[in-house]
Amino acid sequence: MPESARLSPSTLSAASTPSVDPALQPRLIVTDLDGSLLDHHSYDFSPAAPWLARLKQMGVPVIPVTSKTRAELIPLREALGLTATPFIAENGAVIGLPPGWCHARLDRPGSGRDGVVIKHPGVDIGFIRARLKVWRERLNIRFTRMGELSVPEVMELTGLDAVRARDARQREGSEPLLWHDSEVALASFRAALEGDGLQLTQGGRFWHVMGLSADKGSAVEWLIKRFTALRGRTPISLGLGDGPNDITMLEAVDQAVVIRGCHELAVEPHNASLYRTDATGPTGWAEGVAYWWGRDDRRLATAEKRVAVFSGSSSLSTSL
Repeated sequence: MPESARLSPSTLSAASTPSVDPALQPRLIVTDLDGSLLDHHSYDFSPAAPWLARLKQMGVPVIPVTSKTRAELIPLREALGLTATPFIAENGAVIGLPPGWCHARLDRPGSGRDGVVIKHPGVDIGFIRARLKVWRERLNIRFTRMGELSVPEVMELTGLDAVRARDARQREGSEPLLWHDSEVALASFRAALEGDGLQLTQGGRFWHVMGLSADKGSAVEWLIKRFTALRGRTPISLGLGDGPNDITMLEAVDQAVVIRGCHELAVEPHNASLYRTDATGPTGWAEGVAYWWGRDDRRLATAEKRVAVFSGSSSLSTSL
């Protein structure tokens, strides 16, 4: 069934018997964006475009799981062709459900322009910022919140244009920060945050503060349960990421790919089915998907025969 089809309870029931091979389990992919599906510097995804097209033809959901905000993801999901799949934003603090992933009794209709229903597993951004102010003064520590950076400063740090830099500052359930203090001070800061029900996780560029119950792994587990409830079958899940903040996500899936990063940070998830790529960014992403799913799979072989050449530009630097 094409990814663009709504995964309503009725269609999900029909789709529980795949058209190509009824014996094969349904599948889904959860993926980090920056440094993984998107190039760390240019945000290009063209090396991964053929796989995205194949997966879409097969009806395999590709779910972005990112530190980016919901505002940032609106144009990204359109450029990547992923508007029919859910998303996880702000490292797990925000979950977005398109209509086909909503439950009639549990989810109110989405109020956004795309009808997405938003879940907030963590705590409000106002509480996070208030506690950061308290601990900065009480512990006499040095850091800079993203909310304290100007748009030009965010642009310089991230390589984003002005529009996307403004979108990056629209936080709902997490606060990125730049750390300017010692490792000892960082440990004290982490302990203080945990006392408030908050956690600190490291991304590629920033540290991120969010609620203890809001991380990539918890959000992915929630989405897998939602998929299973709607479709009636537990999917084989594949996760791909390149940073420390991806570890919980990579531990929540059946098969994991650590994409070689453009950094020296340790990424050591506990997953028996783990592959580390030689390539970085979207080339590594394609390498990881091919490693797990590109061999001896009749659905993939069939989809490859049917998929057309991915039309248009696949570079976010030109499409946004």
